[in-house]
Amino acid sequence: MAYQPLRQPRLADVITERLEAMILEGSLKPGQRLPPERELAEQFGVSRPSLREAIQKLSARGLLISRQGGGTFISEALTSGYSDPILEMLSRHGEFHLDLLEFRDAMEGISAYYAALRSTPTDRAVLIKRYEELDACFQGKDPAREAKADAAFHLAIAEAAHNVLLLHTIRGIFHLLERSIVDNLAHLFEKKGSRGVLMAQHRALLDAILEGRAEDARDRAHEHLVYVEEGLLELARAETRAQRALRRSQATAPRRRKNAS
Repeated sequence: MAYQPLRQPRLADVITERLEAMILEGSLKPGQRLPPERELAEQFGVSRPSLREAIQKLSARGLLISRQGGGTFISEALTSGYSDPILEMLSRHGEFHLDLLEFRDAMEGISAYYAALRSTPTDRAVLIKRYEELDACFQGKDPAREAKADAAFHLAIAEAAHNVLLLHTIRGIFHLLERSIVDNLAHLFEKKGSRGVLMAQHRALLDAILEGRAEDARDRAHEHLVYVEEGLLELARAETRAQRALRRSQATAPRRRKNAS
C-alpha cells in the first residue's frame, strides 16, 4: 500500500495559525496593536520575512489592519456582531431589554460556571481588577461610565471561561450590552438601595468564581439578572400606572371646567 508523502507545513502558515488562535482565545483583542515586527519575530523565534508573510495573509482575511506609520492592529470589525441599524431597530422595541436579559441569563450563567472551573491566576487577577473598577465608579451619577465598567466585568468572566464561542458571542454584543446597561441602571438607580444590592450580587458572583464554586457561580449570575429584570418590570408597571392616572386626570379636567361655568 502506497502512502502519500508527508508535507512539512510552511513556517508562515504555522505563524498564521498561531496568530489566529491567539485572536480566537482573546489573547489578542480587537483594536489591540501588535508588537513591532522585530519583537514579535523574536518572541516566536522565526524570521521576519516569514512573520511578514503571515501578517499579510491575516490582513487579506480582514483580521489585521495596517496603518501607515502606526503599526498593525487587530481589526475592530471582529466586535461588530450587531450592526448599528440593527441596534437602533432593537432599541425602539419595548421588549428588547427583556429579550437581551434572557439571552444574558443563558450566556452569562454558563460563562460564570466555566470561569469558576477554568480561570487561571491571571484571569482571576483581571476579574478582581474589573470588579474594583466597577465598585469605584458605581455611584449612580454617570450611567454611561458605570455601564462600560459593568459590561467589562461581565466580559472578563466570559474571557475566563476559556470557550471561544461563548467569548465571541458575548464580545459580539458588547456595545449592545453597554447600551442596554445604561438604560437598566438609569431605571434601577431610581429604586432606593439598588446600588448596594447590585454590588453585593457582583461581589457574590466574583467570590463564587474565585473559589471555584461552579454551580454557585451560575446561580449568582442568574440571581443578578433576575433582579435586574424584576426591577425593570416593576418600574414599567409603575410608569404605566402613572400614565393611566395622568390620562384620567386629563379626561376629567374639561368636564370640571364646563360644570364650573
